[in-house]
Amino acid sequence: MSTRRNTRPDVPGATQGDEQRLTRRDFLQGCAAVTLVGAHGPAGPARRSAPSGLPLLDAASVPKYVAALPVPAVMPTAMRAAPTGDGSLDRYVIGVRRFRQQMLPPGAPATAVFGYGSAPHPGTFAVPGRTIEARVDHPVQVTWVNELTDRWGDHLPHLLPVDPTLHWANPPGGRAGRDRRPEFAATPGPYRGPVPVVTHLHGGHSPDDSDGHPEAWFLAAAEIPDGYAREGSRYAGFAAAYAARTGAGWRAGSAVYRYGNDQHPGTLWYHDHVLGMTRLNVYAGLAGFYLLRGGPNDLPPGVLPGPAPGAGDPAGARCHEIPIIVQDRTFTADGSLFYPDSRAARGYGGPYIPRTDVPPIWVPEFFGATMTVNGRTWPLLEVERRRYRFRFLNGCNARVLDLGIAASPVARPVRSALPFWQIGSDGAFLPAPVALDRLLLAPAERADVVVDFTGVPPGTPLYLVNEGPDGPYQGDTAAAPADPATTGQVLKFLVRPASGRDSSVPPDELELPRAARLGPAVRTRRLALLEQGSTVRGAGPVATLLGDAAGRGWAARRWHDPVTENPGVGDVEVWEFHNLTPDAHPIHIHEILFEVLDRTPFHGSARPARPWERGRKDTVIALPREVTRVKAHFDRPGLFVWHCHMLEHEDNEMMRPYRIGG
Repeated sequence: MSTRRNTRPDVPGATQGDEQRLTRRDFLQGCAAVTLVGAHGPAGPARRSAPSGLPLLDAASVPKYVAALPVPAVMPTAMRAAPTGDGSLDRYVIGVRRFRQQMLPPGAPATAVFGYGSAPHPGTFAVPGRTIEARVDHPVQVTWVNELTDRWGDHLPHLLPVDPTLHWANPPGGRAGRDRRPEFAATPGPYRGPVPVVTHLHGGHSPDDSDGHPEAWFLAAAEIPDGYAREGSRYAGFAAAYAARTGAGWRAGSAVYRYGNDQHPGTLWYHDHVLGMTRLNVYAGLAGFYLLRGGPNDLPPGVLPGPAPGAGDPAGARCHEIPIIVQDRTFTADGSLFYPDSRAARGYGGPYIPRTDVPPIWVPEFFGATMTVNGRTWPLLEVERRRYRFRFLNGCNARVLDLGIAASPVARPVRSALPFWQIGSDGAFLPAPVALDRLLLAPAERADVVVDFTGVPPGTPLYLVNEGPDGPYQGDTAAAPADPATTGQVLKFLVRPASGRDSSVPPDELELPRAARLGPAVRTRRLALLEQGSTVRGAGPVATLLGDAAGRGWAARRWHDPVTENPGVGDVEVWEFHNLTPDAHPIHIHEILFEVLDRTPFHGSARPARPWERGRKDTVIALPREVTRVKAHFDRPGLFVWHCHMLEHEDNEMMRPYRIGG
């Protein structure tokens, strides 16, 4: 029996009292300008109500640009200490809690979310989580704690519908059935809880015990139903490996990870990674930035626009380096997050088990009707007439963003008003700055950019707009762009006079540190991106898969199949992603950074990597009916994973284990 305690944070922009439910009347009185829908959503005909029976919000009626852009603050450390023989390291204790946060405009209800924060500092919990500031070659230790319990210490249910028919964490299966696909004689309802969590440092060069393996999840240290598994099948093994490596143990309801930060400076991020539930835990709010600075491959202070947010900054401190996570969400009438609990919105309402092979709750992709930036719907950012550094992250489940800066929020096609000067990608600087009118980002991709507002007259409004589709991205096709009234708008800039001198270097004059090119590859692996269709006509795919070459064809592999990708320690390999599906997929390889080499249509000539892809990356867009090639150096032994970063795909078989060194 766990100690009963009140774990609710006092969150800026959030409210306490998770049990309080705002009624429809409360909502309508608080936000009369926001209306409700029985309309069409971006992924097809939207259902008129959520599983709760509440109608959905009409995204077009949500007021835009009435709230300031929240700038993620810096995560406070728990302490600084000296581990045996390794010098100092920064220690964090980061919890996962449920709370309410103001995502919709002022006057609308706050939204129940899951979020990260410093456990010793209750006021730090937010969506996205606070930014972890790290230094190259200076280790960071994080104790990740599952605090999804109520004030009495009992576990909390999930905010969203969990499909228990997938290959997933499956705590109800106990030790024998965890991390397996259970069998059902009839269609079950959604799993409610307890909620497992495990956190992955995306882009990190981490030991496997600190990588956030999907089967290393854990429940809160609270009373749970009899027979449930408390941890995933990999948890104990990684805990033992960590103890052998560091001399430190893990406690129930938590995991301790150590990141060496022995890599290039870059824009990393942390997010949940539970088997079969990543799409839901991330959608609920479990994501945040991890910015790595310093070392011989960084630029001296003052060369790029700054400052960035700092530890202990007062409220309203001016920042000229701002991390920006863009995510799409849909809301219900009481301000709750909406996520589908069936394929009814896609025109299929059953039957399911045992009559068909269609998962009863899982949907192949999710596209929200509302755009959020740093946890706020359509915010406003006042900028000075100077240069800014923006660290963009596409944090959407499935939506590909095609961003531009325009004078009009609705005019299409978009005419660029200012260029993005991209200086870095996922994990390192580019060889040279690249001027872009459009910034293409698939889910999980990052772009480190400079935008120069110096020549813009004070009082000028500019808009960050999106021309990516309101459905699966299929490459450079004639697909209709996002709805200009809703998902085609992201953020408003309002230019103000400069408050001081800008001493940063103009982007076209920057000389960026260059990463050494990788050596020749010892082997090439041919890998496939696949879909599994349903036996029911028109129902859509029932799973998305990865595979490898088998003679002249392809062998589809599932999560539980034995490892087929096993580079040796120190090997350089080329991985070819043959996309046999109609949609693009962002492919992420844990542990390593790679070079994007080229893309070749199935019936065409190779095209080299695009200029903005020529730095080190960890995620690449594999376009349909093309072969995308990347080259990587596999230098640390261990068990890792690679997968599609469309979260619905990752959660339903489009993820595979791989092992370095045997």
